[in-house]
Amino acid sequence: MFSLRDLAAKQRAGAVERLGKGPLVDPPSPASSCFPPRTWRLTFRKAQLVSTAQRGAALPHRHSGRSQEEEFDLEVPEDLGTLQFVKLRKHHSLVDDAWFCDRITVQGPGACAEAAFPCYRWVQGGGVLSLPEGTARLAGDNALDVFQQHREKELKDRKQIYRWATWKEGLPLTIAADCKDDLPPNMRFLEEKRRDFEQALRAGTLEVALKLVYTFMRSWDNLEDFDQIFWGQKSAIAEKVHQRWQDDELFGYQFLNGANPMLLRRSTSLPSRLVLPSGTEELRAQLEKELQNGSLFEADFILLDGIPANVIQGEQQYLAAPLVMLKMEPGGKLLPLLIQLQPPSPSSPTPTLFLPSDPPLAWLLAKLWVRSSDFQLHELQYHLLNTHLLGEVIAVATMRCLPGLHPVFKLLIPHVRYTMEINTRARTRLISDGGVLDKGLSIGGGGRAQLLRQAMAQLTYRSLCPPDDLADRGLLGIPSAHYAHDALRLWEITARYVEGIIHLFYQKDDVVRGDPELQAWCRDITEVGLCQAEDRGFPVSFQSRAQLCRFLTMCIFTRTAQHAAINLGQFDWYAWIPNGPCSMRMPPPTTKEDVTMATVMASLPEVWNSCLEMTITWLLSRRQVDMVPIGHHKEEYFSGPEPKAVLRQFQTDLDNLEREIVARNEQLDLPYEYLKPSCIENSITI
Repeated sequence: MFSLRDLAAKQRAGAVERLGKGPLVDPPSPASSCFPPRTWRLTFRKAQLVSTAQRGAALPHRHSGRSQEEEFDLEVPEDLGTLQFVKLRKHHSLVDDAWFCDRITVQGPGACAEAAFPCYRWVQGGGVLSLPEGTARLAGDNALDVFQQHREKELKDRKQIYRWATWKEGLPLTIAADCKDDLPPNMRFLEEKRRDFEQALRAGTLEVALKLVYTFMRSWDNLEDFDQIFWGQKSAIAEKVHQRWQDDELFGYQFLNGANPMLLRRSTSLPSRLVLPSGTEELRAQLEKELQNGSLFEADFILLDGIPANVIQGEQQYLAAPLVMLKMEPGGKLLPLLIQLQPPSPSSPTPTLFLPSDPPLAWLLAKLWVRSSDFQLHELQYHLLNTHLLGEVIAVATMRCLPGLHPVFKLLIPHVRYTMEINTRARTRLISDGGVLDKGLSIGGGGRAQLLRQAMAQLTYRSLCPPDDLADRGLLGIPSAHYAHDALRLWEITARYVEGIIHLFYQKDDVVRGDPELQAWCRDITEVGLCQAEDRGFPVSFQSRAQLCRFLTMCIFTRTAQHAAINLGQFDWYAWIPNGPCSMRMPPPTTKEDVTMATVMASLPEVWNSCLEMTITWLLSRRQVDMVPIGHHKEEYFSGPEPKAVLRQFQTDLDNLEREIVARNEQLDLPYEYLKPSCIENSITI
């Protein structure tokens, strides 16, 4: 197959430079694809154009006014022997356009097996692509072996192309690219993705402008005023949040299954920061009773303590570092018991405790502060750092250290798609100094980098592995914890898939330990990309198949299921601004009696910030036009029936889980769909 996507909106002809003879042909061997000397067919894809030509002859060409796919056949009436490589080049023309080649297949005469040569790269300029046959191979120690020579040259070239860079000190390294145009072509958006992304940006900008005009930029007077911008893009969950956002039950539910299910943990003791003053003996007794019953939970936002808040359009914003204590009722409802908005300090040794029994507006304002704090940590720690930046480290190290012939490269490369470009775009517009987040979040400006550095210092390997993370947080076996249940099932399914592939190529632990490319990849991630993260549990070497499989499962899970769980719910839970305010314009309250509706409205974001938040969360969580569900990538990097059978089983397991989740969701008032396999993208693309 040879799929062609035109960068310059015109197609040009390509050429097969060399097949067979000389150093590219070995005597037949049982492990290779061998064909007798009759007619051979080379298949590209997909325009139904057929040509008979000698080796080195140009393929037929035609001009096209838009990007498209085409198919070509070449018939070669000579014995090609055992095929190891196909070399591919494109005729140079006045317009230096480019082709995107999926793969080349060679079908010998009779019942001979088909040989496949994966490419999935741009063919452009005057260079020659050397494509090895698609069977995965580990590194060897024979310097004269043509595959060994190929992989060494490939890695040498790739390390010049994929270079590390420091975006912010103390944070994971990134690809060296100041803007999207600096990226390697093979990491760029394809045309359909680029058009859709940029059209969505324009549509979002237009919606912000229309809402600003509609509201005349006037200030909010009451909560119903937010209805003035709650139109346009909507979702069923967003509508339910709009109706029920003030309910304590929905407030507690979000810690389990909302946009950020990563902060909640079961209490093993009363938090040291919780100060219970005299007169709260009844509350203390209730907390201790829930603690003994194992039904006491907490969400502690202490990471926000001491972070400087942003200044937006000359107006000071504010942050809090709340602690929320909750109880789990027998039916699975999670309800708040108290909120402490700030930890004790010399100036406030006994911070105010807000309770459900307080005046309604005081309790509501305390919950608004919690929801705003959750928004800040969700977007920066759990979304940006723990999925996007970590995913980019894995992607860059993969391109630097693993050649295309390596089985781990073939396993991971479908999960690398578009990550470098979406992150680079974010660093130049969304999270850049003076970018969109600095214009809209309480934690913009210098506080953003400070929070990320503190979160980075706490990022552990265990926290990225759901079996460990959920056990550490005491969230296993809770029927109403749908994220926890689905994440565990997806981890198990992904782990079986990874083991199925790895065990095909690593028969013993010794093979893992002796793989120099694999060990270099591990070091590049932990010591370089993650800035010496071995003290937080990240491996610096792989000593067994089990250890390797667990790490690879983490890599794939982070770039697929975990990103989906953190990304897809943003618009659902934040479209109604009071449920997740991006900024707060008044300091957190220290008393309850003085809270009025005017206090609440003066604390919530202004019109501009609110419109911006709605648009950004829609852009980030909408379904992508060329979305590839987990495990259903079309690229065929592996040759041979065994890896393909493992992938088919992975797809079957995912389909079975899909049916389980659909059946469960039919019984729920609030269906949890973010980890439904058909909703999970195969890589971080947005």
